Amino acid sequence: MELFQYPYMQRALIGALVIGLAAPALGIYLVQRRLTLIGDGIGHVALTGVGAGLLLNRSPVLVAVVVATLGAITIELVRARGRTSGDLALALLFYGGIAGGVMLVGLSDATSANLNAYLFGSLTTISPQDLITIAVLGAAILVTMLALRPALFAVCHDEEYARVAGLPVRTLNLLLAVATAVTVTIAMRAVGVLLISALMVVPVATAQQVTRGFRSTMTAAMALGLFAAGAGVWVAATADTAPGASVVLLAIASFLVVALTAAGWRTLRRRSTPAGTPAPEPHEVVLR
Repeated sequence: MELFQYPYMQRALIGALVIGLAAPALGIYLVQRRLTLIGDGIGHVALTGVGAGLLLNRSPVLVAVVVATLGAITIELVRARGRTSGDLALALLFYGGIAGGVMLVGLSDATSANLNAYLFGSLTTISPQDLITIAVLGAAILVTMLALRPALFAVCHDEEYARVAGLPVRTLNLLLAVATAVTVTIAMRAVGVLLISALMVVPVATAQQVTRGFRSTMTAAMALGLFAAGAGVWVAATADTAPGASVVLLAIASFLVVALTAAGWRTLRRRSTPAGTPAPEPHEVVLR
């Protein structure tokens, strides 16, 4: 624990905790909409922003926020108007983003180490300015996802019902797209653009193994994200491993442990249930 006496490790821990809390809060809506891979696509677009920032000698994180947000809005508008399918829109994000990022980074004076810091994360190099950006934007994402939970849940669960109920479906969809772009870009320094989707999705998938309601799933996912982020930074500090990879691997290990435990518990319950007892009715995910 002596390493956490150093300011750079304190910044790394705080940044990881903010992202570990905000990413699952957004990820639960993406899982509900079956858009678990959109984080990867927007991450590739954010890489173009990083390249532009390095080329123009501006903050790569702030430039990436702007570029990724514009890309997410464009893709959402194209998808909503039905001019292309969701899969094709994601493909455009993947290929166009990574190509633009590689080209711009190549044109700048950046080294491969600079690029790897955004591809795979580099928590220990977070500057005080980066931490302020992560904290402010992460808090904004968290507050938005919690404050608009009923409306966002309705849109993700059934768009037609939400539209009939009078909700601004297009605006809420654009809000989710922008929130995803912001979350991906602020998480680049923690886990990297290649791993951020795991932090948005895996804690949610883990929570779904043991919870029934949407609210309880969201709370459990945020707690699991917080645990994976904090424990991942500690493992990286003590074992000298990559922080981003450590965070993601701990999140996946948590999923495996919870999934196996839940499966074993269900098996024991089935064996202890007397023959002829009717099976419980399947439940729906409800907001409570």
